[in-house]
Amino acid sequence: MKPIDHFNLRSFDLNLLIAFDALVSERSVTKAAHRLRIQQPAMSHVLATLRILLADEVLVRTGAVMLPTAKAVAMAPRVAEMLRQVQGILTAEDRFNSETEKRIFRFGFSSELEVFLMPRLTSYLQSHAPGIQLLSRGSPRSEVHTLLDTGALDIAVGCFDFGMERHCGVPLYEQTLACCFNPDLIDPDAPLTIERYLTLPHALMTLKDDIQGCLSEALGRIGQKLNVVLAASDFLTALATAATAPVLATLPSRIAHQHAEHFGLTLRPVPLDLRIPAVSMVWSVRSDRDPAAMWLRNAVTSLLKNDIQTSSVFP
Repeated sequence: MKPIDHFNLRSFDLNLLIAFDALVSERSVTKAAHRLRIQQPAMSHVLATLRILLADEVLVRTGAVMLPTAKAVAMAPRVAEMLRQVQGILTAEDRFNSETEKRIFRFGFSSELEVFLMPRLTSYLQSHAPGIQLLSRGSPRSEVHTLLDTGALDIAVGCFDFGMERHCGVPLYEQTLACCFNPDLIDPDAPLTIERYLTLPHALMTLKDDIQGCLSEALGRIGQKLNVVLAASDFLTALATAATAPVLATLPSRIAHQHAEHFGLTLRPVPLDLRIPAVSMVWSVRSDRDPAAMWLRNAVTSLLKNDIQTSSVFP
């Protein structure tokens, strides 16, 4: 197949082909002008231009009527088909059927949100969109926007910003914190005061090289530091450590409520006002109107909204 000569095509006004189709179909300059909603002199000028570019008369008068030339007759079906294809491309609606769609979506998460969302989303997709596959990964805040820009991620869920022009987003929910500990290793009857909270050893989560973990910024805002003995990359390690050692594991409340009892841990509210960023869903502006991506983002929002309404948190 011959490659497209973009340079030479650029020098040819493709609107002339629309005029050519109207002239050959109507076999009248006046009727063609009316069809294109332009004045007759303007259509006469277009016909003159076509005659020069095609080195052909295009339409010739034969008695009382105008008839297309042999070259125009030969060109007409191909030009009409090309215009129909262009019209189809420009007017086609993106079709999406969740039951038949086959596609891989790449998710990026901060901290615990992968295990919080993906089981629910996978279950939902198996019932409503079995051909959609999910590929997820942990994504630090410092990298997530670049990963969205390059297409390495389709959707990011976590403590991410979306104010920049090339990214879209929606806030999902505000986060709160809870701490967990083994009541056999730390006295559950002793009040968890601020002083005691700061003094006890801690296990936290982190996705960066910071021993204060994901709470680093929140602690910095109130001028405090924790006695951190472990900063791990996932919440299971923090919970397992709290079950084994006399440490507090401070985690997002929903994860703590969901998993702490499996490790035999007691929950308490965090006695400090540690304000952490809200959870948001972020995506590239390039996929903002993609029907499949829009459907999946709506599913994520709905699942998290329902979970928030039914989850137990501290009063």
